[in-house]
Amino acid sequence: MAKLRRDATATKQKILTTARGLFSRQGYDATTVDDIAKESQFNKALIYYYFKNKSGLYSAVMSALFDEIYNAVVEGERECKSAIEELEVFISSYASYAYENPYFPSLLLRELSDSGAHTPEMMFESMRRVYILLSDILIRGQEEKIFIETTPMIVHFMIIGSINLMVTTDSLRKEAVVLDEELDTCSECSAQKVSTDVYQIIKKSLLI
Repeated sequence: MAKLRRDATATKQKILTTARGLFSRQGYDATTVDDIAKESQFNKALIYYYFKNKSGLYSAVMSALFDEIYNAVVEGERECKSAIEELEVFISSYASYAYENPYFPSLLLRELSDSGAHTPEMMFESMRRVYILLSDILIRGQEEKIFIETTPMIVHFMIIGSINLMVTTDSLRKEAVVLDEELDTCSECSAQKVSTDVYQIIKKSLLI
């Protein structure tokens, strides 16, 4: 029984990993269950058994990604003693995850560009949990009298928008340097560099 559970877990994970890659490269509409079955080397019936349909699989993919980010931030915040430390952890955790999982920013930007057309309720709830983490940090910063009053959603988009675009434009920025060596495109910037710069800019805009 334990081996069966292990096999089922491994099978679902392989399907999810395959779907992540295909959805990020091709988008939701262009990706078929046949594509996922072929690349994962599992038959369609097994995919439908675990996820019911393509929408259910997409929901599981996106929810898992946001849950991983949420858990990374929460774990990092355990050692924080102030809202400003929590802000730094939020930004660094998001940047690290995005750079280690470059398909995530691509998937998210595709979804946002489609006005959330394929965003199921489960995924929306996962997005909401991450947003509330930042919103709570900003509120605590105001209560600690170190942050100005601001609009959390704007700050949220400033952070995730900047990091997502840095990840998704990586190859483009590298190509731009070849065309113009004097153009600073941050082509060699690491996740740490991007995280630090975004944090410094956001912090400066929030401090009283």
